[in-house]
Amino acid sequence: LGLAEHFRTSSPPKVRLCVHCLQAVLPRKPPARMEARTHLQLGSVLYHHTRNGDQARGHLEKAIPQFEDVKFEAASLLSELYCQENSVDTAKPLLRKAIQISQQTPYWHCRLLFQLAQLHTLEKDLVSACDLLGVGAEYARVVGSEYTRALFLLSKGMLLLMERKLQEVHPLLTLCGQIVENWQGNPIQKESLRVFFLVLQVTHYLDAGQVKSVKPCLKQLQQCIQTISTLHDDEILPSNPADLFHWLPKEHMCVLVYLVTVMHSMQAGYLEKAQKYTDKALMQLEKLKMLDCSPILSSFQVILLEHIIMCRLVTGHKATALQEISQVCQLCQQSPRLFSNHAAQLHTLLGLYCISVNCMDNAEAQFTTALRLTTHQELWAFIVTNLASVYIREGNRHQELYSLLERINPDHNFPVSSHCLRAAAFYIRGLFSFFQGRYNEAKRFLRETLKMSNAEDLNRLTACSLVLLGHIFYVLGNHRESNNMVVPAMQLASKIPDMSVQLWSSALLRDLNKACGNAMDAHEAAQMHQNFSQQLLQDHIEACSLPEHNLITWTDGPPPVQFQAQNGPTTSLASLL
Repeated sequence: LGLAEHFRTSSPPKVRLCVHCLQAVLPRKPPARMEARTHLQLGSVLYHHTRNGDQARGHLEKAIPQFEDVKFEAASLLSELYCQENSVDTAKPLLRKAIQISQQTPYWHCRLLFQLAQLHTLEKDLVSACDLLGVGAEYARVVGSEYTRALFLLSKGMLLLMERKLQEVHPLLTLCGQIVENWQGNPIQKESLRVFFLVLQVTHYLDAGQVKSVKPCLKQLQQCIQTISTLHDDEILPSNPADLFHWLPKEHMCVLVYLVTVMHSMQAGYLEKAQKYTDKALMQLEKLKMLDCSPILSSFQVILLEHIIMCRLVTGHKATALQEISQVCQLCQQSPRLFSNHAAQLHTLLGLYCISVNCMDNAEAQFTTALRLTTHQELWAFIVTNLASVYIREGNRHQELYSLLERINPDHNFPVSSHCLRAAAFYIRGLFSFFQGRYNEAKRFLRETLKMSNAEDLNRLTACSLVLLGHIFYVLGNHRESNNMVVPAMQLASKIPDMSVQLWSSALLRDLNKACGNAMDAHEAAQMHQNFSQQLLQDHIEACSLPEHNLITWTDGPPPVQFQAQNGPTTSLASLL
C-alpha cells in the first residue's frame, strides 16, 4: 500500500506500478476494511487515469456494500462512471440510495445531494434539481452549517434564474444576501459566497437588459474579486465537516468576473473595454488550461468568444470575427455537451456575420437553424429581431416579416422581460416603417427606442436610432433637425466604435452639408466616408477569401472539421456600401 501511494503521487503518476501494488494486496486476504478501501483505490485510479471502465466498475461495486467511509465515496465515483458511459438511469438510484443512508455523515450527505442535483441539471430537469438543493439547504441548517446552506440556496437561485422563475428568485436572493452578510468564518469562503451572490445579481440584470441599473452590483463584484486575490488560502480545515465545500477556485472566479464585465461592456457599447477584458480573461484561461482540464474553463472560453465576435462585427473586423467563430467550432468539436449548449448561439453568430458581408440568404438559413435549436426565450427574441432586419433589407418578404413583427410586438405581449430587446424591437419597427415611407410612424417607434436606450445607457441602440431619425428628417427636408440627430450619432458611433453607423452618419453629413452649401464640411465628411468605405471593403474582401467563409453554408449536424480556400468574395459589395 505504501509503494502504491508512492507511485500514485509521483510526478507524473506511475499508474501501472500503482495498480500492480494495489492488486498485490487483495490475494493476501487483508482485513475487511482494508480490502474495501483497496477496491475503492483501485477503482479510483483506474477511473481517473485509464480507460479500463469495466475494471474500475468491478472494483467500485465490490467497495460499495462495505464500510461507511468507503461506500459513499465508491457510490459517488461509480455514479460518475455510469454517467460517462451514458447510463444515467443506473447512476440516479445509486445516488438516491447513498443519500438516504448518509444522513449521519454530513460531508457525504451534502456532497451526494450536490452530485444528484448536478445530474438532474445536466438532463435539463431543473425542477428535481431545485428540490434536491432545497433539501440540502434545510439539512445544512439543521447540522449548523450556514455556509453550506448558502451554497445550496445560491445554487438553487442560479437554476431558478435559468428557468426564469423570477417571483421565486427575488425572496431567495434576499435571504442569501442576509445569510452571507451574517456569516462569520474563513474570509476566503465568505468572499467567495459574496462573489457567487453578486454574479447571480449581475447576470440577472444583464439578462433583463438593464445595463445602467447593474453598475453598482458590478462595481461591488469587481471590488470583491480584488479582495479575494489579496487573501491567502489558509489550510485550516473547518471544524464542521458540512463546511468542507468550495464554490469555485479563486482563479476561476477571476475569469468569471472578467466574463461578466465583458458581457456588460458589450451590451452597453463600450467595445474597447470589452476587448481589453476579453484579452485578459483569455490569457488567464490559456494559463489555467495548461494545468486544469475542468470543462467549465471551455464554457467560459466559448462565452467570451461569443461576446467578442459580436464586438468585432460592430467594429468592422469581420475577418477576425470569422476566425474566432471557427475557434468556437473547434472547441465544440471537442465536447458534444458544449456543442449542444452553444449550437444555437453559433448559428446566430454566423447569421450576424452573413449580414455583415451581405449574404442575406445564408443569414436567413443560419437564423432559421438557430431558431430550431434554441429553447432560450431571450436568444429566440434576439434571433427573430435580426431575422426581421434581414427580411426588411430583402424588401420582398412582407408576409414573413409581418408574422415575425407580430411575435415581437413591443407595444403589447412582448415575449421577454429584457429592456434591451424590447428597445431593439421598437427600432426594427421604426426601420420597417422608414423603408415603407411611413415617416411619422417611424419617428414614434424610434423615439420609444431612444427613450428606452437612454434610460439604460444602451449606446449602440441610441446611435442607430439617432442616425435613422437624422435620415428621416433629411428625407423630409428638415436639415437642421437632421443635423441635430446625425452629429451626436457620429460622436457616439466613434466612441463605441461602430463602423456601420460611422459609415452611415458620414454619408448623411456629406449630403446634408452639400444641401446646405457648406462645401468645406461636405468635403471633410466625404473624405471620412471614403476612409470608412475603404476599411470596410478591405475587411470584407479579406473575410470572404478566408477558407472559414465556407462555414456560412453549414446548417446541419456538428460543426464541419476543415474548410477549403475560397477563390475570392462571392458577395455583392455595392449594397454593403
